Amino acid sequence: QLQLVESGGGLVQPGGSLKLSCAASGFTLDYALGWFRQAPGKEREGVSCISRRGGFIYYKNSVKGRFTISRDNAKNTVYLQMNSLKPEDSAIYYCAADRANDGCSAYVRDYDYWGQGTQVTVSS
Repeated sequence: QLQLVESGGGLVQPGGSLKLSCAASGFTLDYALGWFRQAPGKEREGVSCISRRGGFIYYKNSVKGRFTISRDNAKNTVYLQMNSLKPEDSAIYYCAADRANDGCSAYVRDYDYWGQGTQVTVSS
């Protein structure tokens, strides 16, 4: 079974940067991949996703121009570079994999496999 493990979270000051990684094991990462986040008391939301070959990418409006998703299929890893971080970006960040053949989805319900999450805290 596909397993996903996130890393790279931590505490950062407003305006700072973090790079999240999500490594897959068990199967080749031939899936659409997404990054989601969940803040306390809020629903999990889609932040960004990338299609199987990287030809389609989505970003939530509030992170456009600040976050960059990428994938390295040879390393079975997906990344989320987060710049100009804001306190409202604080949340647990999850990566997820979807067996979709085309594009990628921003919806939780469409994903088949999930990582355990990594905490991102943006605070001075």
